[in-house]
Amino acid sequence: MNGFDETQPHSEPQAGPFGVVREAGSPERVKVLVAAFEGWNDAGDAATDTVKMLGEHYGAREVFEVAADEYYDYQYSRPRMTRSATGERKLVWPTTKLSTATVDGTNLDLVLLHGWEPSYRWRSFCAEILEQAAAMNVDFVVMLGALLADVPHTRPIPVSTTSDTDELQDELEVSGSEYEGPTGIVGVLSHLAAVSGIPTVSLWAAVPHYVGQSPSPKAQLALIRKLEDLLSLHLPLEDLVEDAEAWERGVNDLAEDDPEIAAYVAKLEEAKDTTDLPEASGDAIAQEFERFLRRREHD
Repeated sequence: MNGFDETQPHSEPQAGPFGVVREAGSPERVKVLVAAFEGWNDAGDAATDTVKMLGEHYGAREVFEVAADEYYDYQYSRPRMTRSATGERKLVWPTTKLSTATVDGTNLDLVLLHGWEPSYRWRSFCAEILEQAAAMNVDFVVMLGALLADVPHTRPIPVSTTSDTDELQDELEVSGSEYEGPTGIVGVLSHLAAVSGIPTVSLWAAVPHYVGQSPSPKAQLALIRKLEDLLSLHLPLEDLVEDAEAWERGVNDLAEDDPEIAAYVAKLEEAKDTTDLPEASGDAIAQEFERFLRRREHD
């Protein structure tokens, strides 16, 4: 016998963080707002590219847009001229939008926020966003950001997880942010959401500062995988994995042509490997194995 008795009743699906369950038709829906802003908070566009990927994969539908003229200085956040797939010219104004999507096979509903950091009236801006979140009965908020840091491109991109909500600190085994200093709209909105009573967690990817230009697929991949763990998601990542590998090979080629950069990367690698404890590597292996099991179950 293989030790598995198919005649026994199956156990109830285990709820992941935020109460997300991989079971269709669950009466207890969970609504999570995932937010990212372009600009100062988004090195390599890793955070906003993550939100865009979620929207495209789950077919998100736009439901709200802030009054852009109230918050943006167009000499600072300039509109962009773009072309559609058919060649049609289009003028894109900086703004902030909310879209919604349902994750099939789960009790999770997503509210996706993609925007530009506002130029002024930040308090009113955040109040408008949080008013919409309350009207939509958002249960949790996940803020995404990416920052330039002294990390090597050859190692896994670190993603720091913090929360100012006691219940999430206990559930996720994370601490509150200890950062002091200038902050962007991600930090402001995260703080005000928590103060208003919405449990909030922040994810920040550390992008190597010497290759901080857009795109940054390896940082995006790190954020997506962290979201998969938090929200019990399953996304097709094959193309993104290939992009991340190609990005790393390209940076390797650049480093080989510049001895100073190569020496600097080697120094960063040594510092990173020294600070990474053996148990941290063990935790990473365990998380990767759990992710593999979830993907196999989904497939």
